[in-house]
Amino acid sequence: MRSPSTGGTVEDFSSALFPAGRPGRHPGYTSPVGGLRMSQDFAHDPVMVDEVVALLAPVPAGVLIDGTLGGGGHAVAALTAHPHLDLLGIDRDADALAAAAERLGPLGSRVTLRHARFSEMAAVAEEALGTRSPVAAVLLDLGVSSPQLDRPERGFSYRFEGPLDMRMDRGEGIGAIELVNEATADELAQLFAANGEARFARRIARAVVAARPIATTTALADVVAAAVPAAARRRGHPAGRVFQALRIAVNNEIGELAAALPPVVELPVVGGRSIVIAYHSGEDRLVKAAFAEAASGGCTCPPGLPCGCGASPAHSLVFRGSKKAGPEEVSRNRRAEAARLRALERITATP
Repeated sequence: MRSPSTGGTVEDFSSALFPAGRPGRHPGYTSPVGGLRMSQDFAHDPVMVDEVVALLAPVPAGVLIDGTLGGGGHAVAALTAHPHLDLLGIDRDADALAAAAERLGPLGSRVTLRHARFSEMAAVAEEALGTRSPVAAVLLDLGVSSPQLDRPERGFSYRFEGPLDMRMDRGEGIGAIELVNEATADELAQLFAANGEARFARRIARAVVAARPIATTTALADVVAAAVPAAARRRGHPAGRVFQALRIAVNNEIGELAAALPPVVELPVVGGRSIVIAYHSGEDRLVKAAFAEAASGGCTCPPGLPCGCGASPAHSLVFRGSKKAGPEEVSRNRRAEAARLRALERITATP
């Protein structure tokens, strides 16, 4: 599961193998709701769903854009509770989109789905909605879904033997196998350190390079475990943060979020809200900064003093700081423990 980093900054990682602005496909694919069939093994327990549903209650009638639709758990709960909302669901994972199409089928014409990255949200919204429907809210849940982790062929988990893939969209880009087998030891060490494995990052990186070629998830997990002292292994499998780091790089997750945050903030109409759930400290820092900037209107005055720079905020924070999942939810769903929810509301039209 994704967990907060304890050191370094993920945002700085980039290499010739995985440049920050790697292009993807144009968001032209439409999934007909109810027209795709998929087994129920993509069932997924959405994190902080009650909090999300409550935050959506006061928004005006319009469209909820769920930029990380997954299996549709948040979307089903939101549309069931709020008849004044329709849905534009976006996901880069075709398997997730197929599962969501099946799950959302009973909601019929209230649902529009697109296969795209959430960084393409503005273009997708313009194509799918035009000026016909106001955007009432935008939601991003940045976690990895349980079905993605639990399917060995996806290569996300060190617990199951499978190919070193880790791509959210298996139709684009290159998988973790290229990064593991082609990146330099320095690049790998930087990447591991940025995701909390600072103490043993170089040892692990050198061990990975020495063990090449590495083709499977379990082979990589064994290399990582052997590179770490036994005492450190007692705190949990050391491959957890290594796999997280590789997944973030393969899918350019920090770059995607940085590109997505401007439309996440700007798309909702007056009274609309932007809601983001982050699980990694690098992601949460980006969300916190973007929401704080929007809520201040870009004010440059010293904190605690009246504004004299003429800033005119069009947004306000729904609550200060972030919200965490309650103990009951964490006991039921351990992945919720790392979740941090932030919310922003548009209070005036953009000047």
